[in-house]
Amino acid sequence: MGTPSREAPLTAANNIQPFFVLHKASAGAAASVSSPATSRARRRIEVSQPSSPNPKSAKRPRDDDDEGDMELYEQLRLEAFHCTWSKIQSTINEVLRGINLKLFDQVLRWVQESFSAIRSITRPCPAEIQQPCPLLTDVICRKIPTAFVLTKNAEFVDDVTTFRDLMDHLESNGCHLAKLSATELSSKNGVGGCLRSLLRQLLSDVPDVADVSALASWYCKGDNYDQPIIIIIDDLEQCSGDVLGELVMTLSEWVIKIPIFFVMGIATTLDAPRKLLSSEALQRLDPCKLTLGSPSDRMNALVEAILVKPCAGFCISHEVAVFLRNYFFRHDGTITSFISALKLACSKHFSVEPLSFLCMGMLEEDSENFWRDKFGALPVAIQKQAFGLPSCTRENNSIKPGNNLVEGLSELMKLQKDWSSVLLCLYEAGRHGKVQLLDIFCEAINLDLHTQNDSNNELLMSKLTSGNLSSGKSGAGRRCIAQALDTVRYMPMETLFRVLEVWSIHLEGMNEIKAKVKELQSTTTSEDCVTITKDKWPRRSTNSTAIGTVPLNDKATMLLDDITRNFLVPVECLPFHEIICFKNVGVLQSALIGNPRRMVQLDLLKSQSSLNCSCCSRNGIAVSASLHDTSVMCNLAQEYGDVINLHDWYLSFDGIINSKGKSKLVGSPSKKKSKATPQQSGAMIQARFCRAVTELQITGLLRMPSKRRPDLVQRIAFGP
Repeated sequence: MGTPSREAPLTAANNIQPFFVLHKASAGAAASVSSPATSRARRRIEVSQPSSPNPKSAKRPRDDDDEGDMELYEQLRLEAFHCTWSKIQSTINEVLRGINLKLFDQVLRWVQESFSAIRSITRPCPAEIQQPCPLLTDVICRKIPTAFVLTKNAEFVDDVTTFRDLMDHLESNGCHLAKLSATELSSKNGVGGCLRSLLRQLLSDVPDVADVSALASWYCKGDNYDQPIIIIIDDLEQCSGDVLGELVMTLSEWVIKIPIFFVMGIATTLDAPRKLLSSEALQRLDPCKLTLGSPSDRMNALVEAILVKPCAGFCISHEVAVFLRNYFFRHDGTITSFISALKLACSKHFSVEPLSFLCMGMLEEDSENFWRDKFGALPVAIQKQAFGLPSCTRENNSIKPGNNLVEGLSELMKLQKDWSSVLLCLYEAGRHGKVQLLDIFCEAINLDLHTQNDSNNELLMSKLTSGNLSSGKSGAGRRCIAQALDTVRYMPMETLFRVLEVWSIHLEGMNEIKAKVKELQSTTTSEDCVTITKDKWPRRSTNSTAIGTVPLNDKATMLLDDITRNFLVPVECLPFHEIICFKNVGVLQSALIGNPRRMVQLDLLKSQSSLNCSCCSRNGIAVSASLHDTSVMCNLAQEYGDVINLHDWYLSFDGIINSKGKSKLVGSPSKKKSKATPQQSGAMIQARFCRAVTELQITGLLRMPSKRRPDLVQRIAFGP
């Protein structure tokens, strides 16, 4: 903003002033970043503040009350966000732990079997364990039991929690645990660093010289002798093959004395150890191959627990769901990226929606009393704002909002519960046709498809009964829902039995629909159906009806289609959904995907709006000399095309800077005390010009001159 002092070259390394325009500044930040030469500009800002009593000061107490109310509601929304997200996070942890528990039990069973196999060969006494020479020289006795866990994750960040929970699970069952990271298994640390880290995690007193004999002495003491030692390496591909191979060779000589097992995580393929380790090191390993659940399976479980089932009273719109799905696949199916994006959407919802703190009522046992107390304490203006929501004012509402917010939220919660039950029934049928829950979830909350479905109910039923459902023509865009219905239509009877049993569980609380499912279940036990299921049921043609077809599948398909059309109502169709539903996908896109260089460009072009200084706003659209040099240069660059002549650009910059003294003399309120600022030397202006050009190049807004045309630079614009 201001002219740098003559001592600027001495303090340039510590001066952060040139970079403050790259970030948003508050209204009070202008004074803290101004230089001494801008004291007059600062005095203008201070003079512009009212020093005398304001005629409107009578309204100030009421404004203070309004500000206090706003702070109170902000605090309520913040508490609601923390409560909601803690519930979501705990649900995520439980789901992931439940998915991994099967793998953890397999690893524990493998550890127990391997330990029993080693102890069956020999059971050395403590004196034999501490001997430097091995007990047996047989090659079989030198093999270290090793479990290779295929995680199938493209990003290691998803494996961190998995292996941490695995360590807790094994440690709770009496195993000795140690973890070696890829950094410790690097050529920089060597095998000595690995042994030192291993001893540090197991021994309370680590010797100066890291040696396996120290580990043997520790293993002979107390209760250490009766349990195996598990070394977990969570990212095998990132380790140094030479260091890991040398560690394997060293520990294999002691495997009978000290039962040491490896658990190694592999993200790509099970052939990774063969590519990483030498053949001699591979011969010292006794491999066991285990596989973790795929990212799609984990995603289906997470979507069911946190988006389909009302676990926290927070939901998302169709556009946000599609964005999160694309964001998940764009990051190679990383669960952590999906969770972080969902957390950001949750925080944005509670920070933007004034009535979002009412979401906490979804978690209460007595929701109606909670909402009644909270809503009764609200000011009248905010109560009117609740009934002024777009979902309550639109004319084409299939469900009327009524005049009671408590009743409206209660009805919203009930409809959401029915919606989740029907969606789970659809997924239970569709997963036999390899339909992912996230895809069918995005279709189920699509407002456009629901509107189209309502207008074509008769056409859909005619297509369903005529057998055209198998061709995927049941409603444009309803691909996953149509595939789920098609799967039920041609499902084998044994599979249909199990599906109906799951439907009866999901439809708990919907007594009328559950009774129809029970009727279908009773039909499956009839003698006619039992005789038909003994033969393989062929897939029928869509144009003809095969002999011996089972009408039960048609009945189940029509029932599923009926409850889908009646109960699968998107949340955006319901009144008061703005209180619990986040819909602003633009905010989420700008926060996650971002466009940093465009934001830098906008901040440079409109820096005066962020600084809130009077010296810049008084000039209107003209470029003020009190702006920072980089901001002045960026504004001047807008007058050129894609190519800027450096000489013309410099002359324009020189004219702006040297006009500062004249503008101060003309606009000064006290002409006797005002003096024109002396014009700067050409060297100083050139230095400031060069530094501004360099900053524009660093931020990516400018491409420097080429050898062919050294007098021209190319401007890089982002957006209009």
